[in-house]
Amino acid sequence: MVPPTRPEDGSRPHRAKGDRRLLLGLAAVVFLAALDQTMVVTVLPPIMRDLHIPLTRLDDASWIVTGYLLGYTVAMPLFGRLADVYGRRPVFVASIGIFVAGSLLCAFAGSLTNLVGYRILQAVGGGAVVPIALAAAAASYPSFRRAFVLGVIGASAEAGGVLGPLYGATLAEVWGWRVIFLINIPLGFILAAWSWRLLSSPLHSPPAHADAEGQIVERRRVDYIGAFLLAASLTGLVIGLSGSGTAMEGGIQNPSDTVNVLWLAGAAVAFILFLLYEVRYPEPLVKLSLFKRIPFSAANLAHLAVGGALIVGMVEIPMWSYSLLHTSEIGGGLLLMRLTALIPVGAICGGWLADRMGYRVTATLGFSVTAAGYWLVSSWSVAPGGLAMTRDLMITGMGLGLVIAPIFATVVSSVGVRWMATGAALVTVMRIVGMMVGLSSLSSRGIRRFYSLMSGTNLPLHTQDMSDAQYQSLVDSYQSTLDASLHTVFSEFFLAAALMAALAIIPSLFFFGKKKETSMRPSAHTASIAGERKPKGTK
Repeated sequence: MVPPTRPEDGSRPHRAKGDRRLLLGLAAVVFLAALDQTMVVTVLPPIMRDLHIPLTRLDDASWIVTGYLLGYTVAMPLFGRLADVYGRRPVFVASIGIFVAGSLLCAFAGSLTNLVGYRILQAVGGGAVVPIALAAAAASYPSFRRAFVLGVIGASAEAGGVLGPLYGATLAEVWGWRVIFLINIPLGFILAAWSWRLLSSPLHSPPAHADAEGQIVERRRVDYIGAFLLAASLTGLVIGLSGSGTAMEGGIQNPSDTVNVLWLAGAAVAFILFLLYEVRYPEPLVKLSLFKRIPFSAANLAHLAVGGALIVGMVEIPMWSYSLLHTSEIGGGLLLMRLTALIPVGAICGGWLADRMGYRVTATLGFSVTAAGYWLVSSWSVAPGGLAMTRDLMITGMGLGLVIAPIFATVVSSVGVRWMATGAALVTVMRIVGMMVGLSSLSSRGIRRFYSLMSGTNLPLHTQDMSDAQYQSLVDSYQSTLDASLHTVFSEFFLAAALMAALAIIPSLFFFGKKKETSMRPSAHTASIAGERKPKGTK
């Protein structure tokens, strides 16, 4: 019989193989939250019809998606810290409750404004469960299996994002769009009960007590002012980079770069105030000294690059399909799935490899594969063969998946038990920021580059002194120039993603390397990385 071992967080003992039922429950919750992040993408038309939203307000309707991203991002740091202070079980179950409440309200929303507000509420719960699940999974398994279980959680999140559009479209086609929210209610209650039963909650905030040297240690608190400042900064960043800070006049959208710049400026001011406050607050929301730990900073920087590289594929591959292969929207989505379907597979494989080869080697391998995949994609002709597209996209998706587990494992191994959920939240936010910055760059630079390539090329017009053959020749020439310009823009973006992945190899070299570096005895590991003072007389 395998003897039980005590997790690093001091929770109830578990067997050395870990708790598979708990891992399954955590993965299911994260999967459900990720489904809701993307499931509305394919059901926006029926939502707009039902809520009487005209096509001229399509950009406003996109807030049904952007609002979820906003709530998802803003909630993570605060709820991660709440879980570290008050215990993972109550905060995790409360987060599921917020997600369920938001889903119920979404199902009965009668206007666009209400639906967007309820989606933000739903996303607060959905975003909160991710870092807590990562921290709980890491703490519930021995450190030599940490990367694999984190890979499972990461794979669940990726799989939910991949299947969300198909899931939402299928349910809406049969029962209507409101059922995609109603179904979350029974699922949420089941998963909340499952989590409450299996998830231990050891890290409750202790009362004031004297330490080994007689000094009074205050009860741990949550930095709500810091949380507000960070939330304000992330809100300005998401809105400013998404281009949603626009002026509306007469139902027709007039883009206003000035408004977006103001949002970004506000985000910068809020972030500076956040840093100044955190330096002075005795129990900050984010322990800034964590960034002095090279593996922690390296993992955050690498995840920022993952977000930037991933968004290139998510946006440009469907656009390539529509523009150059002239496929339908479904065809573009199916082409993209050749990349995204391999990310969950890569996440599990990356976890398995990281536990055996070390986080550094696995992450370096993953970024190398990603760079090679994007380089192959950048070399496509205007009409590449189906087999070549499938091969290159699968290589890219596998590489993006391989890096997930070593990144998260490096973070939770760097921060210590008291900051596990907070650390997981921060590194997840870094990926979302990378995606937002990448998306903004795609929009601005892509348009400028396209118009630069098309300058001097005018749409041909048929005149009376022109034969049909001459006109058709001009049309063919224009189409050829158009295709060549689009091909150049797409190829340059894919090449930029390859370069981004290649550069991410540099921070991955500072991840934990050999397995012995991440399999320290719990007591020594916790004391050393959490910065806690050991009692006198101990070695």
